[in-house]
Amino acid sequence: MIKYLSYVYPITRKVSSKYSGCLEITWYNGKKHLNTKNANYSYGSLQAILKFGLEKIDIHQVDSVLLLGLGGGSVIKTLRQDFNYQKQITAVDIDPVIIEIAKTEYQLENNSNTSIICEDALQFIKANTMRFDLIIIDLFIDVTVPKPFLELSFWNHVVKSKSTNGVILFNASLEDKKSNQLNAVIDFLKTKVYKVNIFDNVNNTNTVIISQSL
Repeated sequence: MIKYLSYVYPITRKVSSKYSGCLEITWYNGKKHLNTKNANYSYGSLQAILKFGLEKIDIHQVDSVLLLGLGGGSVIKTLRQDFNYQKQITAVDIDPVIIEIAKTEYQLENNSNTSIICEDALQFIKANTMRFDLIIIDLFIDVTVPKPFLELSFWNHVVKSKSTNGVILFNASLEDKKSNQLNAVIDFLKTKVYKVNIFDNVNNTNTVIISQSL
């Protein structure tokens, strides 16, 4: 019933989170979105933005994915359904409320090919010893990438976690102009002999960066 009513007017339920503030689960035009006050976290514009990035990558060459920042899990659904990706995905999110929403509202489950870890992405990447063919970084609090994830020490750990020919997909910014920190990250990736493609104003909002070995 809610799904059909949402074609007439949006129906929203609010959930409070220590990390993410007020989260809104909104039915709109028959689809369920996860939003914060100012941004879409899953199953809306964010899903379109990350799908745009994934279309630039040869998913057939990817045997393992690390997702930093789960949201409602829309990027996992995109990989599974739109790209028929059935291999291993490891998702990390600091927020247990977000993870619970992904499981209960969007039926995202831990299984043999999907591992969901509740941990600070910064601490996870520092301790990580595995190598991933694709690392997706989608770490926002509302509309802002927290400063620790724009520091080169974090990116040094990311690079170490990438397989030899792996790819990094970074949902980098909602700002019109790149910050000095973001420009420093781009320059750092270039020093690692990576091809760095920068896509501005994706879906009329975000900067997306794709980095891979030359």
